[in-house]
Amino acid sequence: MNVLVVGGAGYIGSHCVRQLIAAGHKPVVLDNLVYGHRAAVPEDTPFYPTNLGNEKEVGKILRKEKIELVMHFAAYAYVGESVTDPLKYYFNNVAATLHLLRCMIGSGVKKFVFSSTCATYGIPEKMPLVETMPQAPINPYGQTKLDVENILKSFAHAYGLSFAAFRYFNAAGAAEDGSIGEHHDPETHLIPLAIDAANGVRPPLQIYGDDYPTPDGTCLRDYVHVDDLSRAHIAVFSKLSTPGAALFYNLGTGTPTSVLEIIAAVEKVTGKPVPRSTGPRRAGDPPALYADSTKAKTELGWTPQFTSIEAIVETAWKWHEANPKGYAKA
Repeated sequence: MNVLVVGGAGYIGSHCVRQLIAAGHKPVVLDNLVYGHRAAVPEDTPFYPTNLGNEKEVGKILRKEKIELVMHFAAYAYVGESVTDPLKYYFNNVAATLHLLRCMIGSGVKKFVFSSTCATYGIPEKMPLVETMPQAPINPYGQTKLDVENILKSFAHAYGLSFAAFRYFNAAGAAEDGSIGEHHDPETHLIPLAIDAANGVRPPLQIYGDDYPTPDGTCLRDYVHVDDLSRAHIAVFSKLSTPGAALFYNLGTGTPTSVLEIIAAVEKVTGKPVPRSTGPRRAGDPPALYADSTKAKTELGWTPQFTSIEAIVETAWKWHEANPKGYAKA
């Protein structure tokens, strides 16, 4: 299948491109490189450094490459920034997606896979999270993702668009062969921050709160390997043949891991101590967030291959050890 991967030079998108190739599909990447890295995309994969707002150019790409399905990973995803600059997030995450969807409908492309987030649930009342729980985002980032989910439902009804929206928990790790990995600027994810602190590349790791009602007092989160996420996106393709299909899936391992457990895993894998300090809680951080992914496992036959946090950290370490400064600047 010819697949347009929007945001395919980013962290999750670039891993999905490689999984698509491994599964026998033909990916085409569209990424404006605001946060993506050209080096993360295989040289022989068609690449277009185009903005989604340029409908004329996006339409040309859809037709030229005979695109059959679009995967969308091109959202801005810094929660704090979404609070201080919501305009940036609504324009990119919602308005730009509308431009893309209008191009797709106009070009007769009606299969769509959307990168959503567990942030659409807000602060849930109980764990684990299932897809039918109330969605009440507490920040503009989560709200923009929920807005797109609602847009997709209306497009499925009105235009016969078939879509799957995957609500991620904490994407982590890197390609097993170390070829690509995680490089954000700024970096906010715990595992790369802990590795960089161990390597002396960054200051000591900041732990936000150690007085939560959890076994060790630090927050619990669900870390799922980026390649496992990618495989779920591809597994859903066969479900999108029915016009108007509207599918929602949580993607996580269902096993919560604390901040201190992440630090212990990084120290074990790297053989280095992780310097850290502890500060007050961050506003809006729930004590625990983890998924019930039964629906994805049952309907898609999806099973995470990386089931331990050490295995996930090992792949991240392989990438960071070989690329301590991430991707080289072009």
